[in-house]
Amino acid sequence: MDPSSPILAGFVGSLIAGLGTGLGALPIFVRSEWSKDAQRLMLAVAAGMMLGATFFSLLAPALVLVEQRGGSSMSAVATVSLGVLLGALALWAAHAAVPHEHFSKGREGSSAFDLGRNTLFVLAIVLHNVPEGLSVGVAYGVEASATGHAVMLSILAQNVPEGLAVAAALIAGGTARGRAFVLALATGLVEPLGGLVGALAVSTSEALLPWGLAFAAGAMLFVVSGEVIPETHVEGRERRATFATIVGFIAMMAVAVMLGDGDPLVGNAR
Repeated sequence: MDPSSPILAGFVGSLIAGLGTGLGALPIFVRSEWSKDAQRLMLAVAAGMMLGATFFSLLAPALVLVEQRGGSSMSAVATVSLGVLLGALALWAAHAAVPHEHFSKGREGSSAFDLGRNTLFVLAIVLHNVPEGLSVGVAYGVEASATGHAVMLSILAQNVPEGLAVAAALIAGGTARGRAFVLALATGLVEPLGGLVGALAVSTSEALLPWGLAFAAGAMLFVVSGEVIPETHVEGRERRATFATIVGFIAMMAVAVMLGDGDPLVGNAR
């Protein structure tokens, strides 16, 4: 495979991003007990980072690409909006079909499988990480590598607090440190699969690129709004979680600006 191929870049980029969960889980070998409040703040920061990556590195380039290819502003909005809805619907269907369990919301999805709580919890994180890998793979289809790098770095960064939160929750449930680390790492290693699918899809036709970016954005928006944020807004802790989410969003805005030649709305899509 050509080293400069966007397919290879998408796969490698999503692999690097996925390793962030293992990197984030490393502190459990120094400190195994983390309060529920700390775990929720980690997730809230991750949610803000995902929101920032969704807007600055997926939606904005998708809108610019449609207009650069001769579409009107309204056609850009229509194309990206439909792509976002399709991505959200795809994740909604996946969450309805796959059994999983969250920190606070409990079990969701199909009840046809009798799985342990830890397995269900890991499946929930896997469902979060597949669209993240998809977004990295799709982003490397943009002609300028800045978009792919920005999405890869943002997903890597948000995977760090998420990996620690996952490992801490598993340990709190009785899982040994080593096993908790391996499981946290494994949840991130599904991202290269999503990255490969996304890169292959947009490589077949340039016309699919804005659709792919919008689809990945919709999937991530569904995860953030429907899964991650509700987990952080419990037991009267929503204010702290909200500010943690804002901090994460600001961090991703900074990444997008620095990697987009100062203009995250245009520079990334050139």
